[in-house]
Amino acid sequence: MTSHSRHIGIVGATGIGVGAIVGGGILALAGTAFATTGPAAMLAFALNGVIALLTALSLAEMASKFPESGGTYTFAKKALSVEAAFAVGWVVWFASIVASVLYAIGFAHFAIIMASDLWQAYRGDGAADWLHTGWFKTAAAIATTALLAFSLTRKSSGGGHWVNVAKVAVFALLILSGLVVVARQGTIQTTTSLTPFFTAGFGGLVQAMGYTFIALQGFDLIAAVGGEVRQPAKTIPRAMVLSLLIALAIYLPLLFVITTAGTPPGQTISELARENPEGIVATAAESYLGPTGYWFVIVAAVLSMFSALQANLFAASRIAQAMASDRALPPIMSVISAHRGTPVMAIVVTAALVSVIALVLPDVGAAGAASSLIFLVTFAISHLLTFLIRRRSRRHPPPFRTLWFPMIPVVGGFACMGLAVFQGIVVPAAGLITVSWLAIGGILFLSLFAPRARVMDVSSIAIDPELATLRGRTPLVLVPIANPNNAEAMISLADALVPAEIGRVLTQTIVVPPANWDASTDHSPIERSQEVMHELLRASNESGIRVEALTTIAAEPMAEIDRVARLHRCDSVLLGLSKISEDGQAAQLESLLGQLDANVVILRSRENWHFKDARRVLVPIAGRGGHEHLLAMLLGSMKRSAPRDITFLRVMPNDTADDSIRRANRDLRHLAHDLCSQSSAKVVTSNKPLETIAEQASEADVLILGVQRVGRREKLFGDFICELAHRTDCPIILISSRG
Repeated sequence: MTSHSRHIGIVGATGIGVGAIVGGGILALAGTAFATTGPAAMLAFALNGVIALLTALSLAEMASKFPESGGTYTFAKKALSVEAAFAVGWVVWFASIVASVLYAIGFAHFAIIMASDLWQAYRGDGAADWLHTGWFKTAAAIATTALLAFSLTRKSSGGGHWVNVAKVAVFALLILSGLVVVARQGTIQTTTSLTPFFTAGFGGLVQAMGYTFIALQGFDLIAAVGGEVRQPAKTIPRAMVLSLLIALAIYLPLLFVITTAGTPPGQTISELARENPEGIVATAAESYLGPTGYWFVIVAAVLSMFSALQANLFAASRIAQAMASDRALPPIMSVISAHRGTPVMAIVVTAALVSVIALVLPDVGAAGAASSLIFLVTFAISHLLTFLIRRRSRRHPPPFRTLWFPMIPVVGGFACMGLAVFQGIVVPAAGLITVSWLAIGGILFLSLFAPRARVMDVSSIAIDPELATLRGRTPLVLVPIANPNNAEAMISLADALVPAEIGRVLTQTIVVPPANWDASTDHSPIERSQEVMHELLRASNESGIRVEALTTIAAEPMAEIDRVARLHRCDSVLLGLSKISEDGQAAQLESLLGQLDANVVILRSRENWHFKDARRVLVPIAGRGGHEHLLAMLLGSMKRSAPRDITFLRVMPNDTADDSIRRANRDLRHLAHDLCSQSSAKVVTSNKPLETIAEQASEADVLILGVQRVGRREKLFGDFICELAHRTDCPIILISSRG
């Protein structure tokens, strides 16, 4: 859930879809479709409409379960790894940016034509030559983009309602006028215009579908702004389907009218389209309506390109804002203006990239093909994600569920991927541009964003454990218990780490036999184990925490813990200590940690201490020490299970320069936010760090420290940790990341 207020209703959400879909695609691609397959272009658009509706249903199902901004990126983040989600978000953001470039240039092109024709109509002479130069068209496109970006920073809206109403009205006039002409002409003339229906057979029909599917793209933008939609479980599915139905209700009659009423006698629509593919709609409208028809098309084109540019800028900025919130892009792009409620920097950066691409990209057509290819691939991924999320959401299914599952995601996924393969073969440059953009993103992610994004991802899973299930994971924590007094504290902490609904808690009691043990006469080792098991089962029943119990016999407990952890492939091992000191038990733990290939959490607690009692948590930090993922998981689990007051503490020498203290404060705040939002950060100057931490810990309910695994023969509990443990009586949690 984003921090935006939910202010977009069914009209606004449908307006975003209609603004992005209706107009620009049909005006730009109708000629290509007619030239490729003749009158069967109507069937090509209709079949693409079916595929788009299937895709909209899959996207709507995911949007109802995750009503957040970000669209396909957000859905990928829920069910895939953080790296895969970044790749999806990175290319979808790029595709929306390139679509914005195309619509900005298209708007400038038709606006200049309109201005030139109006100038000639009123002045009687041609407009200045510079008006038709490439640089002026680019400048007009950039200026329009900047104007729209400014308006989007002032008000969170993307539908462009009045523009949508105006362009739909213009298209309706074109269609109704054409139908009147068709009704007046003879049936033979209409039938002749539709013959031959397939000019290039089935192959031509498939080619036309591949060329024109992008004309129906735009319904996905509704999911991209899902965090701002009211009653998203109802509104988003309805808006997606409604916007597509409105588009098809315009496209199919318009194509019919163009074919039957807009073709001069003795000429087929295929021949007319080959002569002027870009202007086929205007030529056909002028054929049956005269100059009025031509002006209808020009006005419709200007309005369509403008609304599509507005919708794509709006949605692209929300994708960027969602990625920045997860630290997959610079965090400043996630900031929401307190006064306007808009992600100002996300809008500015998106608009800047649109302007740069409009200036420097030599082959805008290839970039448009790359945008089409990316959308098709991500639509196929969306169908796959719908399948995975439905299968893995048995406990909490999406509020809106498509019928005939899994037929819809399977058929829709294969159809989208088939069209994507076609697009990649027909326009190889599209694949090259896509791969190049992915490579740039991969370098930026690994070098700049990966550490913080991965930590945020771990924190998200800890706060919402269902994400682990959605990613197909069933985490297991091993809890060896030797002291019955620690049983309740241990299993309560284990349950916080791995809730029962998404993973397993496996408790282990070890019967340690003495030398030359005769089990038939000496029952004491078994009785001690049974005492622990009795307390464990009692604590499990009273706390309502479900655990699995395992009892084994081994002369070397630490080696046995390692064996069981490896055998069951445990993600984490939770150990209990009565005290932290440099004694034989510490040496055994040091040996164990040198062998374990799992995260380790060590709890020193007082008798009858319960994890839920730890409200005030102190986390001393000396920098990024390699435990961020494990610490984020632990803190996220703590915040999920109960309200906590978490404080990050850093102690610096008294003679530290003011600039260094300010930087330390800033870095600690950033780290605290990444590890656990709504936590506090404190930098204290002192030449006695141990005493300072102990003093701060006296007011805490639990102290969390990180320890390094540096080798089997190295000390785990150094002098600092042992002395700190001696000076404090609050429970201590020591964490050590795997490896």
